[in-house]
Amino acid sequence: MKIEVYSPTIRRKEMDAVLTAMVEEKIGPGDRSRLLIQTAKEQLHFDYALALRSSAVALQLALKSLNVRSGQAVIISALSPRYYFQVIDDLHLTPLFCDVTYDFPCMSRETIENTIANKPEGLEIAAIVLHHTLGFLPDSASIAELGFPVIEDLSLSYGSRLKSGGSDEETSSADETKAKKKTNSSQSAAPNSQFYGGFCILGLEERDMLTSGGGALLFAMNRKEGALLRNYSAIPDEYCLADINAALAVVQFKELHRNIEKRRELAQVYIQAGLRTRHKRFIPLTSEDEYNNYSFSLVLEAGLKDVISYARKKEIIIESAFENTVAGVCMSVNCPVSNSLVLRTVMFPLYPRLRSQDAERVSRLIMTLP
Repeated sequence: MKIEVYSPTIRRKEMDAVLTAMVEEKIGPGDRSRLLIQTAKEQLHFDYALALRSSAVALQLALKSLNVRSGQAVIISALSPRYYFQVIDDLHLTPLFCDVTYDFPCMSRETIENTIANKPEGLEIAAIVLHHTLGFLPDSASIAELGFPVIEDLSLSYGSRLKSGGSDEETSSADETKAKKKTNSSQSAAPNSQFYGGFCILGLEERDMLTSGGGALLFAMNRKEGALLRNYSAIPDEYCLADINAALAVVQFKELHRNIEKRRELAQVYIQAGLRTRHKRFIPLTSEDEYNNYSFSLVLEAGLKDVISYARKKEIIIESAFENTVAGVCMSVNCPVSNSLVLRTVMFPLYPRLRSQDAERVSRLIMTLP
């Protein structure tokens, strides 16, 4: 039986929530979208949020909220989703592509500083869009110290945690959470926040950590950016997330812990197999960080073609981890490390619906890769 590289985790609870919305004939933007925002706020403690139809709309509104001007530059990783480039181009902005390192797939302060040092003279930087590539958490605090507005995209990293960033909100009691919120009510930033971007995007697309079948939450972490985002509170319904999608996303939030535990179990099997291969994997910046195991990927010693073909013969589908990135569709991007990783990084099946026996098949494949 063929094992696909990806499968959305949709169980009976998600199906029942969507069916209820359909039976009640309330599928457009409405009460369930507001419930989704409230559910997310209980976990993320943001100041204000919008539930939107797509991640592209979220990025567009985040940039517009910063009052960007035509011709200004936006720094993005060469391994960012390809839609970043389209949104930046539609706003008549200039993309500044930033490289990564072979050890870690996210932008760092050092690589951003190199990009700034080599930018065209006179080009003004409007913002940095910080994508949490493959679910890993970059050093957001250090990057924010550069002084530019930061938009963080945690679509793949939701559930990953910086151990040094404070207590685990999901395991806190209700009374503890209320006490923390009361204590910090006079502060502008969310309590124990590990996000340093003024605006954050939590995508709900098919392959994001949480899914509603499409859509995104755009939220502001503090009052200043919250006031800017409220300027778009009356946008047309055609920009807003439909209730039928929001109903699914609410359940996804509630099932996150269960799904992350299953991902962790599968990842441990793969990690042990990976120790017996010559190919390398990405790891979190510090050993204290908790990775959500969004994916299991390897940077191959050689190219992808032979490895993908080898896996297909064993009825296991694997794919390029960065095929749908800016560098993946535009190899003229002057970021040599990213270009190399596009050609050498492969992603293996890892999702909560994967059966244990199938995970064993994948682990045997990893151990015997050419």
